[in-house]
Amino acid sequence: MNDRETTSPAGATPAKSAVVARRALRDGVYDAILEKLLDGSAPPGSSLGIDPLARELQVSPTPVREALVQLEHTGLVSRVALKGYRVAPPLSPEQLRELFDMRGILEVAAVERAAERAEDLLPELRVAHAQHVLAAHNVRQRRGDGEWPPDYADMREYFAADWEFHLTIIRAAGNRFLTEAAESLNAHVHRLRQTAHHGILDMDQALSEHAAILAAFESGDREVLRSTMRDHLSAVAHRVSVDG
Repeated sequence: MNDRETTSPAGATPAKSAVVARRALRDGVYDAILEKLLDGSAPPGSSLGIDPLARELQVSPTPVREALVQLEHTGLVSRVALKGYRVAPPLSPEQLRELFDMRGILEVAAVERAAERAEDLLPELRVAHAQHVLAAHNVRQRRGDGEWPPDYADMREYFAADWEFHLTIIRAAGNRFLTEAAESLNAHVHRLRQTAHHGILDMDQALSEHAAILAAFESGDREVLRSTMRDHLSAVAHRVSVDG
């Protein structure tokens, strides 16, 4: 990932091309550092030096600094005066309660609005659920019965499919600000996974609960739909508190 080896998009002016290339580089550095946070190679509380990261990623310090500022806004890293950046500690019990409270408010509102578009939503939601089931199957196939818990690399596809199921419903609510609020929670859901083995040992429960949400959309019963989403989030919160 060398910031000196960039090409200009066809037809772009030099100034505009430089802006696009710099943004792409910063986003690539952001993703690389995020991966370190999620796969455990940069554990909670560890320092994140700009120069060492720049050398590791073979870029200049500038995109690293920009990526860390962006990550600070997500809460995944924090900046300590005179000491640089550190990986944020795991979510506290109070933060976990607040996160699930927020998810409950947001996602129950989303299913209520998405229910109005259930006919259009259902084909996409069935695909999202099938991809989640397949991702869980792939985890088991790769790891085998006796190799638990899996590491983050094995769980990446599963985590993405799990969250995509929820985002499919939220996007169907048809409110851009609701969707933006949900997407902003993504980093905190990642922190949740740092806190406990969530998603690793509860795959069967999560798949069953998602299936129940899908069935509730198919039934058209909005009260069942609301209660099914509430029950799912409550069950995840309980599993996290037990695991954590």
